[in-house]
Amino acid sequence: MFDRLKFLGKIKECGKTVQEVASFLGINPATLYRKMNGESDFYREEIQKLKEFLNLKDPMEIFFAEKVTETQKAG
Repeated sequence: MFDRLKFLGKIKECGKTVQEVASFLGINPATLYRKMNGESDFYREEIQKLKEFLNLKDPMEIFFAEKVTETQKAG
């Protein structure tokens, strides 16, 4: 599951904007927002590009984050 907050934090940490990220990927900002909101998926190539553009050490934390339920927290 995509972690929108970590992604936005990394964008800000790198001094970038969502518009700059969309432009770098060659997509419309509205398309990037759809991906960020879970309405569309990121392609593998996009994740690979973003790994370098945003200096992501572990893209798994953002693009394949595990959602922890209350039951999992208690166990």
